[in-house]
Amino acid sequence: MKEEISHRLQALSERFRKYFPEQQSWDQHDWVRNPFTTNAGCQLSSDQLVTLLEVSSDRTLKAVFSSTPLAEFWLLAEAEAEKPVCNYEGGKEPPIFSQEGDVIIGGVFSFYNNLVVEEQSFTTVPGALKCRDLDIKEYHVALAMIFAIEEINNSSKILPGVLLGYKIYDACGSTSLAIRAAMALMNEPAEAFQSDQSCNKTSSAIAIIGQSESSPTIGVATSVGPFHIPVVSHFATCSCLSNRNKYPTFFRTIPSDYHQSRALAKLMKHFGWTWIGAIRSDNDYGNSGMATFIQAAQQEGICIEYSEAIYRTDNKEKFLNIVDVIKKSSSKVIVAFASTIDIDFLVKELLLQNITGFQWVGSESWITDRNTASEKGYKVLGGAIGFAVTNAEIPGLEDFLLNVHPLGTPGITGLAKLWKHVFGCTFTIHDNNETVKLCTGMENLKEASSKYSDVSDLRIPINAYKAVYAVAHSLHALLMCQSGQGQSDNTTCASKKKTEPWQVLHYLRTVQFTTKSGEKVYFDGNGDPAARYALVNWQLNKEGIITFTIIGLYDASLPEGQQFIMNDVNIVWAGDQKKVPRSVCSESCLPGTRKAIEKGKPVCCFVCIPCAEGEFSNTTVDCVKCPEEYSSNAERNQCILKKVEFLSFDEIMGIILVFVSASGACLTIITAIIFYNNRDTPLVKANNSELSFLLLFSLTLCFLCSFAFIGQPSDWSCMLRHTAFGITFVLCISCVLGKTIVVLMAFRATLPGNNIMKWFGPKQQRLSVLGFTLIQVLICVLWVTISPPFPYKNMKYYKEKIILECDLGSAGAFWAVLGYIGFLSAMCFVLAFLARNLPDNFNEAKFITFSMLIFCAVWITFIPAYISSPGKYTVAVEIFAILSSSYGLLLCIFTPKCYIILLKPEKNSRKNLMGRMPSKSR
Repeated sequence: MKEEISHRLQALSERFRKYFPEQQSWDQHDWVRNPFTTNAGCQLSSDQLVTLLEVSSDRTLKAVFSSTPLAEFWLLAEAEAEKPVCNYEGGKEPPIFSQEGDVIIGGVFSFYNNLVVEEQSFTTVPGALKCRDLDIKEYHVALAMIFAIEEINNSSKILPGVLLGYKIYDACGSTSLAIRAAMALMNEPAEAFQSDQSCNKTSSAIAIIGQSESSPTIGVATSVGPFHIPVVSHFATCSCLSNRNKYPTFFRTIPSDYHQSRALAKLMKHFGWTWIGAIRSDNDYGNSGMATFIQAAQQEGICIEYSEAIYRTDNKEKFLNIVDVIKKSSSKVIVAFASTIDIDFLVKELLLQNITGFQWVGSESWITDRNTASEKGYKVLGGAIGFAVTNAEIPGLEDFLLNVHPLGTPGITGLAKLWKHVFGCTFTIHDNNETVKLCTGMENLKEASSKYSDVSDLRIPINAYKAVYAVAHSLHALLMCQSGQGQSDNTTCASKKKTEPWQVLHYLRTVQFTTKSGEKVYFDGNGDPAARYALVNWQLNKEGIITFTIIGLYDASLPEGQQFIMNDVNIVWAGDQKKVPRSVCSESCLPGTRKAIEKGKPVCCFVCIPCAEGEFSNTTVDCVKCPEEYSSNAERNQCILKKVEFLSFDEIMGIILVFVSASGACLTIITAIIFYNNRDTPLVKANNSELSFLLLFSLTLCFLCSFAFIGQPSDWSCMLRHTAFGITFVLCISCVLGKTIVVLMAFRATLPGNNIMKWFGPKQQRLSVLGFTLIQVLICVLWVTISPPFPYKNMKYYKEKIILECDLGSAGAFWAVLGYIGFLSAMCFVLAFLARNLPDNFNEAKFITFSMLIFCAVWITFIPAYISSPGKYTVAVEIFAILSSSYGLLLCIFTPKCYIILLKPEKNSRKNLMGRMPSKSR
């Protein structure tokens, strides 16, 4: 140590003589000859003097070593400082672990969790920082990196003839110290700087492994990115680091939180948790991961009751407020996207207030952390589940971690701090007042009962192992020029004496290799690996030891819907329960009800209201409208087939109408038989027996066509009922009209010189009936051809039942049929009315007038009744109109004749029929 200091002061003396040859020799000063005593008489130890020389500025040293002959020298030194030379500002922090080699790989880890500022005094440098709370798992990670480097150096397959070295710095959980470490890895060591050297230095490390948290990693990646130095992280999971525009040289061997956040949302949906709380670290890792999770959770229909941020440096009041929020919440599931240290602080406060029974769901940062999974931590977090990085076997790593020793392993002197933490001893004592015992060198990590000795979970160290191999394979491709891509990008094949980081970066983008355990390692376009997670559950084994039981897997590379796979393993939930806890704002609605969101509350908070008529719900989602042919039952939980309504032969109304129709047809046939048996009588002959028989035939058809209206509608019945009704009624009215015209013409034919009857003989009568009927037949044929009637299910009139009816097809054709019947009826009525007072004993015109009066009255009232009648009553009204008008014609026209034929045969004589009726004046 003394030789080193004297050497530095000798160099300073030579520089002094260069500028001040006439001055007193530098060597003659007492403090130069005895460099451990200042001009002020202060006695300095060797360590203190080295520290003073390294951390102090020129002005500070000038105050300590002030002398008159040297004043001009210090002024010159300050003037020289304005030149663009490279001076190392501030104290130099040596690497925790280091080893020289042909190529250096840098490492930045946080061997301590917390950073505190020392109290200011006259003996300390302002703003001095001190690390505390040793993090054992970071030693596992750093030593895994060293193990990988030594394994590569001993391998003949990768980088043969190349010796890899390493420099590993401690960032102490601080972003600023992480950046400072990165700066040290970018430049030559401070002791090699000369005052006349330029600051344009090449990087001493071809790549940097680290950091263990996202925020410091962002600082490192941002600082070294412009210099094209690759950064490969083993545990920085923030999805923000996938931004290639901001972090073009960043890679990682752990999946991005983007996939983990979405996997956590799918996990919430899988277990039916829709009402949850959220805790996050107030840093880039927690904020970015939670933002992605909340977005994915909302897409899955999950509501967040509260979202709180914590950080290790927050005051106690902040933690107490968050504890109070958890205590008052109604959700039973808490998703914690936080770092291990932050969770530990929160768990301590929850434990103090005995707040347990919540189901915790954790991110990969703390879910498999042995420090968090302590006996006290299990009281709060017992039964926790969460996604962890998949594990793998690395042969020899466990033995290496347990066999390292500060005295037996050169280059890893940083183990002295670990030894002090594990065994409570030290190898050197710098302060006589220090009571720490000296180490014997016989200490063995295998026999120590410490957290370091537990190497059962190496998920994170394995990622550091893979990161080293990724850099090594990229360097191997560069040195061996295997890919041939270099020349196309002006990348010459490098040698081990001159290797640039940007050349390694070029090959790192396309590196692909398989580890000894068979895992394929590669990076996508954003520098991310394939996303695979193991779903673990905190359980106690038979010995009472906390285990991380794998209960499922998540693979983001699988198709959507197949990414999440649950194992057939019993899960232990919060409070050692075997049943999945429920965490909902409102209980699921029962079948027959639907959700109604309450104003001002999240969508997961709702009330249940019954489904409307015609809707049903047999799930917890919403009411669904029943198909048209179905209606909802009273409970509104299923659809039932609607009752079908039509005028059937089985019901009372149908039976009555069938009976009336059949009776009318029978009466008509009986009348026809009576007329046929008395066809030679004067009464039958006088009333145009041919038209009478045709009229009776058409009336029989009118009665029988009513049957087509009864029963379930079909294609043929719908067409038949309207066309048969229209044609038969026109035939009937045509016969009546023919009889009326004959009566009128017969009276006029009795006048002298009138020969009009020759135009209304039997032949003309037949033609007139045929002509009138053919017009109706033509209308019906056009109707059936163009737009025929068809069966129709009317579901609008009644909600609870279906009316089977015949749709008219063409309403215009239907009303044309009725209109034509009405026209003939009106004409027949007018002619019969004109012939009512003809002077015959048996004037048939009177009976025709009366029958047409009934006919017209029935069909005039039919129209509004038809339109307003619902369902099957519409058909009943139409049948009633047909039967009424048919009975009116039958009874009015044929009943008087039958009465004379059967009961008054004496009046059935030619004399009686030809006799003059008495005058009204008599």
